[in-house]
Formats: sequence, structure tokens, C-alpha cells
Amino acid sequence: MSGAERDPKDQEPQMTTPAGTADPIDHEALRERYREERDKRIRPDGNDQYLEPVGQFAYLVEDPYTEVVERDPLSDEVEIALIGGGFSGLCTGARLRQAGIDNFRIIEGGGDFGGVWYWNRYPGAMCDTAAMVYLPLLEETGHRPSMKYVFAPEIFEHGKRIADQFDLHRDVLFSTQVTKLEWNEDASRWIVHTNRGDAIRAKFVAMGTGPLHRPKLPGIPGIESFAGQSFHTARWDYDYTGGTPEGAPMEKLKDKRVGIIGTGATAVQCIGPLARDAKELFVFQRTPSSIDVRNNHEIDPAFFAQLEPGWQEKWLFNFATLQTGGFADEDLVKDGWTDISQRIRDRIVQKVGKEGVNFTNEVAVQAYEDSDDEKMTEIRERVDALVEDPETAQLLKPWYRQLCKRPCFHDEYLQAYNEPGTHLIDTDGKGVERIDETGVWVGGQHYELDCLVWASGFEFGTDYGRRCGYETVGRNGLTLSEHWADGMLTLHGMHVHGFPNLFIIGMSQAANLISNITHNLTEAGSTLAKVLGHAIETGAEQVEASEEAEQEWAALITSSTRAFLGNPDCTPGYYNNEGKPAGRREQLNGSGYPEGPVAFFEFIDKWRNSGRFEGLEFRK
Repeated sequence: MSGAERDPKDQEPQMTTPAGTADPIDHEALRERYREERDKRIRPDGNDQYLEPVGQFAYLVEDPYTEVVERDPLSDEVEIALIGGGFSGLCTGARLRQAGIDNFRIIEGGGDFGGVWYWNRYPGAMCDTAAMVYLPLLEETGHRPSMKYVFAPEIFEHGKRIADQFDLHRDVLFSTQVTKLEWNEDASRWIVHTNRGDAIRAKFVAMGTGPLHRPKLPGIPGIESFAGQSFHTARWDYDYTGGTPEGAPMEKLKDKRVGIIGTGATAVQCIGPLARDAKELFVFQRTPSSIDVRNNHEIDPAFFAQLEPGWQEKWLFNFATLQTGGFADEDLVKDGWTDISQRIRDRIVQKVGKEGVNFTNEVAVQAYEDSDDEKMTEIRERVDALVEDPETAQLLKPWYRQLCKRPCFHDEYLQAYNEPGTHLIDTDGKGVERIDETGVWVGGQHYELDCLVWASGFEFGTDYGRRCGYETVGRNGLTLSEHWADGMLTLHGMHVHGFPNLFIIGMSQAANLISNITHNLTEAGSTLAKVLGHAIETGAEQVEASEEAEQEWAALITSSTRAFLGNPDCTPGYYNNEGKPAGRREQLNGSGYPEGPVAFFEFIDKWRNSGRFEGLEFRK
């Protein structure tokens, strides 16, 4: 695609540049500041600091959007059960339909398709990856995203569009939560138990429950005692706040004092609307997010209409290549994800181009550190340029590398702190001290609140059974949590020895492309369609990874720290095991293919199209 075919709005500068002339960067002083900020936030309890939404908080996993319609329990049989109706189930279902495989049933806990975008209807919710690559199956559905970054209602509608396009409503079970998966060796079938009393037999099961499936709560002393209104961002209470997911003002907050705990990617999006509508907003901050420019704009219909067939696959691989440090003739997406990688690449080229300098790991590391220092300096200077109060601006500056935490891109978040009723309550890395019946304590000071919003994220890094909300029992009574007690064991992140006919749809131990999760899912759906097509064609009763293949894949995954999601030198967060040292278990759970996402996509494409399916055993 030539540059002339690009959306003209994408030709505008999108990256933040320092205002005026930036002072020279003292790299060693910066390293020391990063270490200081990291150390004050490290907690011995790591992931254990978070609470499951059980007991009095069980309502946080209930569905406030769809009334459950009573039905009789099912005890029938399907060839394939797909657990999860988010983009995992949607992409997999679409690929199965394209392959001519029709006998499957999607089981979804929510009242409709959409997954993350069914549950997350908080004000301001939108994708932080460009819609042209984030929204899957755009060519197949013919949909043109309205904006470069689209809001949640449009993403939700696109999920339903995929379902309509590929007839996925056929035989779907909504408002149905799986409570247990159990393998029956004699029948060579999985028994899918649900909260509706179902005991469905399935020859094959694909689990697409995703990493952002179950809300979690901060383990703050007294959290159970707050007597005001409280809810998680993934279960936004519009009956209390007023407003709509489409952006109507939350008029019921005009006389309310609202507190929000968390300043990650979700909070960055909903704090602006809260600051606009609440009488007072108290933002309780442990660690500030890095906020780069978003530069959102409409997608030009004329530009979109002239895109040639195969454009989305080209854009997907262009984005994945540039975002992970590869080379491409042009940047089709042009966003903050690709910017830092291109800076690193250009520095490497500059260094290696000098006489006597060869490409080494040391050269790559130096290029990364220099580029990141430059980028994060720009991001901190952007805070000064947008936040009027100097003290507040200082507290909003992130002191860590950009990829230590989920990078955020927003054009209204920082300005929200210029609202007279918005108060940043920084905890100096310690977090909220305690909660009582009427409010929140920080540093010995009490903040009285009418409403408390939990922007504390989702289960990530905990046992697989806890994250899914159910246990999977394989051959000889072995549970998946037991099998993975010392770390995830798979072939290609999808197949598990001892769990025949079970397939994991995700990104871990595969591409692990965290900047664009849906790309992982469409590729996984294509792989599964090939495997199941071969099993059906050959009459195989069981498909299972061999123990040898599983162990070899684990050895490959742990052979390089390059593909590990976390960095022990980073400020704590879910990217790096909350700052705790990472051993083999953490590396297995948080790593991808050592050569990177693009190399994995190329590898798995050759693997699934070879017809040999090395590492899998097909038994009749």
C-alpha cells in the first residue's frame, strides 16, 4: 500500500515532543529514580494483595445488564463446546464456520456476545489499540470503524456483527456460567457442568475465557465496611450515576462525592467523565500511568473504500512487526505502540552504521534504554504542559520505563485534574491505608465519600481455575490447576497433555502479543479450525499433545528471558508479577515464543498447514 493510500489524518504528527528545549537526560540519575520508585511499591504479598469477588462482593460478577430467563437444564451432546462469547469465541466460531465445521455450541456467562466489551460499559471506555487492527474480521464483515480509536459501544456492536455474519447465535447458551469441566475417559467426552444445571457432553472443548474475565478487588483493610454505594468499573451502576455507556452526562452525581481507587488503563478512561459530572472526585493513586497522546480522529470513508483485499492482514503484521522492533517500509498504524519500537530500531541502525560497530545485544539494550528515556521524558513534560497545578503535575509523572505497565494514550485524562472539584490523592506508592463506613484513609487523613468506584482490574497471574471461575478435571482426576501448579505446560499455548480434546484460546506460550490481543485470537481460531478439521476428517476420537512435545515446548519457552512479559526492574504491576522475583513458574505463565510474535505467527501458520501436526497425537 503506497503512502498516498493512507488516511490523510494519519499524516499529522502524533507523537508528543518536548515543549521548548529539553534539558539533557542524566541517564544514571533516571535509573536511580526509577529504582527508588519501584522499591517503595514492592509488597511481599504480590498478587495475593487482591481479593476475589466472593461473599458480600459476589454481586460484582453478576450480570446487571440482562435478566436471566429460566430454562430447563440440558444434558445433550455437541461435537464442540466453545466456552466464552467474547472475541475468543467469536473469532474461533467464525473460523470454524469458514472451515465448514458447524456442530458447535458457544457457552457464555453474559447475556450477549462481546466478552470484555459486554461487561465493560463504564463511561469513556474505548480501545487503546487502533481499531483498524484491534477490531477482528473487519474485511469479513465489511465494517468501517468510525474512529481511529473507537468507543466501547461500537466494539460491543462489532462483536454482535461477527455473531450475525457467521450465524453464531445458532445453539448459543447465554447467561450460563461453566462451573466444572470433567473428562470422561470411557466415553471420550467432556462433561460441561453449568450454573443452570446443565451436564452437556462435548467431544471437543475450546476455552476462551480470556485474561480479563473476572474482576478483582484491592485487599484494603476495612473494604467490607464501606456503607455508601460501591461498584467495580466492569459492572458500572448507571442506575446510581445516571448517564449511559454512549456518553450521556451522569446527572445523578452532581451532588455526590465520588472516590476511585486505581489509576490504570480503565481509570484513565473514566476519570474524565467522573471529573466532569461529580460534585467532587477523589482519585486515589498508588502509581501514575504513562499518558501519551492519542490523536483520535474519524476514519475517512473514501480512504477506507480504496483499501485493497487483504488489507487487514497486511496492517496486522505491519503493526506486530513494528511494535516488536522489526523493520517495515512504512508504519501503517502510526501510534504510540509503534513509535517507541521505531525509535529503538532507528538508533540501532544509527549505531551499527558507524565504522567498527557490530550489532550485539549490548547495542540493542543501549538503543532501547536511550529511546525509552527520551520517550518517558517527553511523557513527563507533557504532564507539565497540560496540568495547571505544578504540585499535581509532579505527582502525575510516571517514573518507570514505558512498557513496565500498560501504556495509556489519552487526550482528556490529564486535563481532568484542572477541574476544581477533582482531587488527586497520591499515596506515595503505599496505596490506600484503610476504608471505613464513610470513606477512605490515606496518610492519616480521612476522605468522606458517597460512592466508591473500584478500578482495580481483573484476575491476572492467579491460578487458572480461579481466573476462569471453574476447575477443569482431565485424565485420572488431574486438575488443570494441579498440572500447572509449577507453571503453564502446553504445546503452542493451546494443547495440554493429560487433557485430550481440550484447547486453550489465548496468547500465553504463543505469540504473546499484548499490544493487540485480538490478533492472537484470530490466529488461534485458524489453528483450531485446522486441527479439528483434520480430526473430523480422519475420524479421530482424541487429540492430545504428547508429553514429550509439551516438555520440549516448555524448554523452548524458558530458553530465553527475552519473551518474558515482566521485568523485575520495573515498578510493580500485573506485567511483572507485582514486582516479585520471577522463577520458572512465572516465566512459563508469562512468556511467549522466544523469537517474538511475528515469528510465532509464521511458525504456527506453517505448522497448521503442513498437515503433519507435529507434537499432537490423533487417536481413533
